[in-house]
Amino acid sequence: MSKTVKALLTACALAAAAGTAIAQEPVVNLYSARHYSTDEALYTGFTKATGIKINRVDADDAGILARLKAEGTASPADVILLVDAARLHRGETDGLFQPIRSKVLEDAIPANLRSQPAADGGISWFGLSTRARLIVFNKAKVQKSDVDTYEELADPKNKGKLCIRSGSHPYNLSLFGSVTEHLGEQKAEAWLKGMVANLARAPKGGDTDQIKAVAAGECDIAVTNSYYLARLMRSSKPEDVAVVNKVGVVFPNQQSWGTHMNIAGGAVARHAKNQANAVKFLEYLASPEAQNYFANGNNEWPAAKGLNIDNPALKAMAQGQPFKSETIPISAVGANVTKVQQMLDRVGFP
Repeated sequence: MSKTVKALLTACALAAAAGTAIAQEPVVNLYSARHYSTDEALYTGFTKATGIKINRVDADDAGILARLKAEGTASPADVILLVDAARLHRGETDGLFQPIRSKVLEDAIPANLRSQPAADGGISWFGLSTRARLIVFNKAKVQKSDVDTYEELADPKNKGKLCIRSGSHPYNLSLFGSVTEHLGEQKAEAWLKGMVANLARAPKGGDTDQIKAVAAGECDIAVTNSYYLARLMRSSKPEDVAVVNKVGVVFPNQQSWGTHMNIAGGAVARHAKNQANAVKFLEYLASPEAQNYFANGNNEWPAAKGLNIDNPALKAMAQGQPFKSETIPISAVGANVTKVQQMLDRVGFP
């Protein structure tokens, strides 16, 4: 055998070995609805800790669920991250997730912030961070005591004062699903009808737009997720500082069932090819390191038990005091969404 042939054979062997090594590089394929630049630190931290590379596809919640259905068994997805309880529940009922058993996750995440267990005890999804659905108000025009419950959003005393984004937005569907769980369907529908009567204008824009509308005098009260307000509170832009100075904030229902907390959460995809890596990634997201990224990066409260956070905006929002959160299973909130959508149609909630 000539030296040239030997060299070629050796080169081929090395290339094949390299190809095998590349093929066996540990990976986890992530479909994520989290569009927060601060999450990059999460992904870097996981890869650094485990050596597992993350391949990420970004889309919104609905787009991810539609893609999983279309791909079926051919889907490359291993982990799914969504930002709403109702959408997590939808993914579960559509059979898109794989129930798992993980002592790490079950010890870290409270039972009310995860799916109901399957027959074998497996959990389809876990909440990984929480965000409060708050009421903001114009401090010059509204008394805090007039807006300290969700029920008062529908009270005639607040007629013509309310700004809110579309009723069919997932964040509102989950809030409405929560209120339905607490009040029952009949009273919840009357509540929704009362909110329609109290609208200052037709719903438009996102949560930040509602806060700014209150500051601008377009309306006197609005509903927002806590992290949108926290972003404005942490901003040094003069226009954002001016908005924050004009609005007050309420954690509703402190004397009854507590403030509604929605979740961002994760699941292992039904047809995950890298199931063990997927579980490792979810376990990492429940670790103190990752939970602090959620808190400080995107102004969310940790879902894991027993963690103290040091986010100045979140502390200021709650005046440095613990607040009462609702304790109903977040899975029940998701299960109520179909009812809520039907109620919205009946009352003409835009």
